[in-house]
Amino acid sequence: MPICCAATSSRWTVAGEQPAGQHPRRLAVLAPAPATDRRRLRLPWHLRVLEAATAYLPVLLMGALALGTWWLVNVSPAPDAQREPAPPRHEPDYTMQRFTVQRFAADGRLRVQIEGAEMRHYPDTDTLEIENPRIRAFSPDGRVTVASAIRALANGDGSEIQLFGSAQVVREAPQPQDAVEFRSEFLHAFLDTERVRSHLPVVVRQRGSELRADGMDYDNVARTVELKGRQRATFEPRVRAPSP
Repeated sequence: MPICCAATSSRWTVAGEQPAGQHPRRLAVLAPAPATDRRRLRLPWHLRVLEAATAYLPVLLMGALALGTWWLVNVSPAPDAQREPAPPRHEPDYTMQRFTVQRFAADGRLRVQIEGAEMRHYPDTDTLEIENPRIRAFSPDGRVTVASAIRALANGDGSEIQLFGSAQVVREAPQPQDAVEFRSEFLHAFLDTERVRSHLPVVVRQRGSELRADGMDYDNVARTVELKGRQRATFEPRVRAPSP
C-alpha cells in the first residue's frame, strides 16, 4: 500500500488508500511531546531590584512631591495680616562709657546733667540704666540738687530717677547749713516736681539735726516732709548769740 507523507510545520500526517465500503481513517498526528520540566529563567538580583524600582517609581515620585508640599506649607511664613508681632526684648540698643548727658529746657537753660561710668538704653521701656551715677538737677530759681548711688534707673527724659545702693540726694541752699540731705539704700527722685520718696529706712539731715524713719515723702516745693513707720529725731540746739 502506497504511503504518502507530508510535512507541515512540526506536524506529520500519514495517509493511504482505504478499501471500498470502509470509512476513511483519521490521520495520525505526530508532534513533539511538551517539555514538562522546563523552568523559567531567573534574573540576577540587581536586575530584579531595578525592575521593581522601575515599577514603583511613579508612586515614589508622587509621595516625594506630597511630602515636599507639606514641608513647604509648614515652613512658609504666615501672611503679615495673620502674623502676631514679636514681643519686644529687654536688650539695650546702645551703651556709653564715661559719659555726660545734658538735658535742656525749652528756653535753652540747663535742666539736668547726668554723668556715670556706663549707661545702657533699653528701647522697650525707654529707660536708662546707669552705673555709678552722679546727677545734677537745676531748678528754675537756680538751686541745685545733687544725687549719687551705686546704680540708677532713669526714664528717657531724665525727669524721674531711681537710685539703688548707698543712695544720696542733697538739696543745696544759698546757705550751706540750710541744705537738706537724704540717705537710704533706695531713693526715688522726681526732678520736675522736686519730690524725693523712699519705702526703705531713710536718714534726713539739716542744720545738724537728724531724722530717721522707715520711709518718707519729701516735697521741696511745699517745704514738707512726711515720715513713715518708726521714727527717731535728734535736734542740735541752736547757740544763742551773746547779748550786747
